[in-house]
Amino acid sequence: MAIDPAKMRIEGVYQQRQPGYYMVRAKVPAGVLSAEQALKVCEIAECFGKGSVHLTSRASIEFHWLQEECLAEVIRMLAAVGLTSRGACGGAVRTVVCSTPFLPCFPAVQVLASKLHLHFTGNPHFEGLPKKFKIGVDAGYAGGRHLIQDIGLVYAGEVSGVSHYDVWAAGGLGREPQAGFLLQEGVAEERLIPLIEAVIKVYQQHTPAGKRLKHLVKDLGQEGFRRLLQERLDPELTLSLSDGCDKCLTERPGAPPVAYLEARVFAGELSAGRMRELATVATSFAGGFLVLTPEQNVAFFLKDGIAAEEAAAVLARAGFGGGSPQERIPFRICPGNHECRMGLVPTRDLSLELIASIGGNGERQGWAIAGCPNSCSQPQLADVGIVAVKLTRGAGDEQLPLFDLYQRQDGEAFGKVVRQGIGLDELRKIVGQLGRSGKD
Repeated sequence: MAIDPAKMRIEGVYQQRQPGYYMVRAKVPAGVLSAEQALKVCEIAECFGKGSVHLTSRASIEFHWLQEECLAEVIRMLAAVGLTSRGACGGAVRTVVCSTPFLPCFPAVQVLASKLHLHFTGNPHFEGLPKKFKIGVDAGYAGGRHLIQDIGLVYAGEVSGVSHYDVWAAGGLGREPQAGFLLQEGVAEERLIPLIEAVIKVYQQHTPAGKRLKHLVKDLGQEGFRRLLQERLDPELTLSLSDGCDKCLTERPGAPPVAYLEARVFAGELSAGRMRELATVATSFAGGFLVLTPEQNVAFFLKDGIAAEEAAAVLARAGFGGGSPQERIPFRICPGNHECRMGLVPTRDLSLELIASIGGNGERQGWAIAGCPNSCSQPQLADVGIVAVKLTRGAGDEQLPLFDLYQRQDGEAFGKVVRQGIGLDELRKIVGQLGRSGKD
């Protein structure tokens, strides 16, 4: 019996653009993946997904080109190594991300992200939501990604041995970008789950289907939202997140700066063979763990006593030496119409074309290309962001894409649109100029 695609979304499954094929997205809390899990990912990709995976800008893993009859087996194989796709799509709490892996207190926030993942994933109280609900836990404010989460937690330090977090709410990108607002400052860790649960319940009860939390806050205003939240929130309720021992997955830095290496992955497209090489690096040099980053790359936090030069040489031999323009010029890239039903343009092909026109100064800027207005590659947070907004009919009924171009200055929440509805020729010209001028 054929599956119902709408019902499969809660399992992390979407239909691909190509009829008969599906995508499965696996959650990776805080982007922290063990070498054993990485090897299982390779096995799934080779068996069912044409031998490759896509690393997303939320540090999740997507398997493309899956056929209906293998979906249950893919989900089972993920479960065998402690991974799940449950809630990675559809109206549920999505992957709990960390966008600041290179800051010193990342070991603390990765553990919190894992706890939140375990609490909310597969919990029926937090499924069947009006739309997706995104949580981010960050070690600091670098990058500004706390502004695009439904709930963004930013580490604010310790008080009497208890971690505290600033809590931001109601952010999001897509067709209607809206920066999150500071909901509460310095919230003790034991108060976080009750607070997040209350936010989700208010969202669930007062928001129409298909709308994000940002739409509810826009309609009610911040004060109206706060009133509903106070009605729901028990001011005395706590939920201890303490540990019997001092937990951590990746290697702890002895002292700043953090000792790490990064393998840059063009467009987040990684073959199973190359990922297997990265799992070997993790085992040999990084305590058996690798970290998926929001830039669609893979990072390794080195064990004490490891010579970074030796690990870097092994990475280079595996093809991650950083010598190609695709590695040097940082681009976040969604799958576009290569696989996604929403995609308007072939994003990987377009990015390669643009990289060829970008001068050396372009390496000092962050770039992003989104294949549709949903903005999955977070172009509004890049120094230069490109969004395919629609297709127009050219001569001979040819479908021609039009783009909006964003630029973000230091201190800005989101980039601002500096060109709207431009064609491909104009885009090439502007990108070449920006790449030559670089970033001040």
